[in-house]
Amino acid sequence: MDGTGPIVTPNNLEAFWMPFTMNRQFKAAPRMLVSAEGMYYTSHDGRQVLDGTAGLWCVNAGHRQPKIVEAVRHQIEELDYAPAFQMGHPLAFELASRLAATLPGDLDHVFYANSGSEAVDTALKIAIAYHRARGEGTRQRLIGRERGYHGVGFGGISVGGIVSNRKFFGSLLNGVDHMPHTYDRAKQAFSRGEPEWGAHIADELERIVTLHDASTIAAVIVEPVAGSTGVLIPPKGYLKRLREICDKHGILLIFDEVITGFGRLGAAFATEYFDVMPDLITTAKGITNGTVPMGAVFARKHIYDAFMTGPENQIELFHGYTYSGHPLACAAALATLETYQEQRLFERAAELAPYWENALHGLKGTRHVVDLRNLGLIAGIELEPMAGQPGKRAFSAFLKCYEKGALIRTTGDIIALSPPLIIEKHEIDRLFETIRDVLETLD
Repeated sequence: MDGTGPIVTPNNLEAFWMPFTMNRQFKAAPRMLVSAEGMYYTSHDGRQVLDGTAGLWCVNAGHRQPKIVEAVRHQIEELDYAPAFQMGHPLAFELASRLAATLPGDLDHVFYANSGSEAVDTALKIAIAYHRARGEGTRQRLIGRERGYHGVGFGGISVGGIVSNRKFFGSLLNGVDHMPHTYDRAKQAFSRGEPEWGAHIADELERIVTLHDASTIAAVIVEPVAGSTGVLIPPKGYLKRLREICDKHGILLIFDEVITGFGRLGAAFATEYFDVMPDLITTAKGITNGTVPMGAVFARKHIYDAFMTGPENQIELFHGYTYSGHPLACAAALATLETYQEQRLFERAAELAPYWENALHGLKGTRHVVDLRNLGLIAGIELEPMAGQPGKRAFSAFLKCYEKGALIRTTGDIIALSPPLIIEKHEIDRLFETIRDVLETLD
């Protein structure tokens, strides 16, 4: 290099191609978060911003929990990295045992990834390989659901059902089909918690099995609560019916708990909340409280055991990541689990859920609101779209709420809320009052 190129200042915004962001709009009027503590971010202009989204559904214990901060600081001083291929380090095994102890039944094995997207692709590969290991190699088809979000890997967007996440990227994986989503506003609008109507929608899986034959189907993957598509709550009995159909036809059931895991519903996982046992669970986000990237797949004993055959000097599963079980992530996750337990955050979420529900449904009748949905400490506020400009009204609400000191998230014309589990009642009130005030002023 001759040193004659353009000088780029440290605060130049152009080089960063931002994910899921209107890059030109953002860079013309950036919104920067420079620090965080507890329930609040500090913006670049010195304002306190109430975090109504737990970062991105991930900071379940609130920001900068001392135990987690100290664990990461200590770990990097002791062991910064260790390979996970043919080697190990103690924290990876300790964490796996601790995680298995939080799960019901025989969900007792953990495969580490680095994100929800990687966890999903891992689970899909395990499902297909499991059937082959058992001599049923014809079971390769994967069944997702319309409006489902399973990350952004090719496997995840193939089984996912959000159109914009799929349409730009070619034909995706072959051998994928989709069940219908569970939402019908005409029959479910303003339900509190699980809608009474809609369990029968699970029977569409029977139609798909009839079309393809069960001998070709490896797994069904669903979010117990569909989050990124706009908070779609499963109808009462729907998930149990899916489990029954999968059992009937020898199909694995995968729960994508990247959002619902680690207390979001007032239980450790949705499998516990709904009393439905999947064969595989994907998780990420709350596993480290968002501090260090990490994901994981939890597998039932019979899944793991199916691979533990043949010569012991052969690799059982040809899959993994350079950063699987990264020491910093493991340290953060262990401290996160201790924080959840010591502060009773899962129980706290369950105790706050009725107050949260009432505060949300207090928005009924507010200008532009056409539906309200909730479960645990999750809420969806659906707005009437502006004619010919889908998404604009909700994004305008996002901008105005940020100006008023509250961070919300939008997807299409739906406001999605998922605060840290440490939120106080007065902060719940403030969050919904801010949203109400903003909606009343919007065109």
